[in-house]
Amino acid sequence: MNRKSTLASYILWLLCLGGICGLHRFYLGRPWTGLLWLLTLGLLGIGQFIDLFLIPGMVREENLESRIDLMERERQRIA
Repeated sequence: MNRKSTLASYILWLLCLGGICGLHRFYLGRPWTGLLWLLTLGLLGIGQFIDLFLIPGMVREENLESRIDLMERERQRIA
């Protein structure tokens, strides 16, 4: 199973200091908001700051969704 890392998400979040915002959202399976962050510089920095606190929850949610998908595929394979 391919689990997402909180540390990797924060490293990608920090790249906004170099002007590349939203990479952490692409990494966590949120391409539309990642694109929005990329085009608006992290919603003018406000969204980027809020994501500082939201990243752990986004990582947990993405990992949970991956586990559920894996379990559903396994169940379909068995049935």
